[in-house]
Amino acid sequence: MASTKVGFIGLGLIGGSVARAIRKYYPDYEIIAFDKNRETLALAVQDGIIHTACSSVDDNFRECGYIFLCAPVSYNTAYLSQLKDLMDPDCVLTDVGSVKTSIHEEIEALGMEENFIGGHPMAGSEKSGFANSKAHLIENAYYVLTPTEKVSPEKTAAYRDLIASLKAIPIVLDYREHDFVTGTISHLPHIIASTLVNYVRDTDTKDELMKALAAGGFKDITRIASSSPVMWQQVCLKNRSNISLILGGYIDALRKTKASVDAGSENELYTLFETSRDYRDSMPNSSAGPIKKQFAVYCDIIDEAGGIATIATILASNNINIKNIGIIHNREFEEGVLRIEFYDESSSVKAAQLLQKYRYIVYET
Repeated sequence: MASTKVGFIGLGLIGGSVARAIRKYYPDYEIIAFDKNRETLALAVQDGIIHTACSSVDDNFRECGYIFLCAPVSYNTAYLSQLKDLMDPDCVLTDVGSVKTSIHEEIEALGMEENFIGGHPMAGSEKSGFANSKAHLIENAYYVLTPTEKVSPEKTAAYRDLIASLKAIPIVLDYREHDFVTGTISHLPHIIASTLVNYVRDTDTKDELMKALAAGGFKDITRIASSSPVMWQQVCLKNRSNISLILGGYIDALRKTKASVDAGSENELYTLFETSRDYRDSMPNSSAGPIKKQFAVYCDIIDEAGGIATIATILASNNINIKNIGIIHNREFEEGVLRIEFYDESSSVKAAQLLQKYRYIVYET
């Protein structure tokens, strides 16, 4: 890169994780940051992630090779106008938002296209803030780059190399294509999950029988409904034209399925479930997508005192941290009595091997 100085505006979960990754792989780089939360900046300095904690977007941001805009979308316009006169011609300005059209339009209106390459690391966590950021959060995750038409190929190539060196998987897309793709595979599922949960809530029996029986598969397919309401409100507002179009197509697909059910069409119903099974089974597991993967194993245990405690002790004695553990009462779509969730894939794999060693029957997801 042209300069070994990197600036961050906003040091939340994603901004903090990218900053940590740069510090890990480029320990000699100078990293500066501005965040409205002074405690965040103090923690970043204490952890040795940043050198300079900026009180505003000021002259400290001059001579940066990269500036990462990681603030909430609603603040972007103000920060862009402040950055315009601070950037060198060789500087690459980027962001980390999950919707790209709005910021590209703002960049064009401000005449900053020669410096801007949009960015979207497809990684995240149910936890937020710099305190929960991790250098490995973006490892093996797709990192979409959306260069403007006026940014040089050399800038795009350099940025792509930087992202790859942080162990993420860079992929270059047109920003409009990005918003349609993520609208379908990320934004739509969140809307479906939230709508489905609310439908169950609104149609549940007086004694909440649906809620009581909705463990297992139902909770897994609606897990993402637990995401931040503010974040997804903003995503829907910023990508509303794509989401409206995608929702319309999905509603048409549901109507087609309803027609198959109404008609009792054996062939159409079989094809629905066969094609969806085959397509889902063909999806790769090697890289992270926009919806965070869960790492869990299912295990058969005998209903006896101390059964769960024994398993927890086995895992803890081998330095394996458990994120969540519980009995699956509704096993219509599950294998195993006990569900154990872990923080990462390596822990999940190690736990499965360890439990099998102790003669437990384990089912990996």
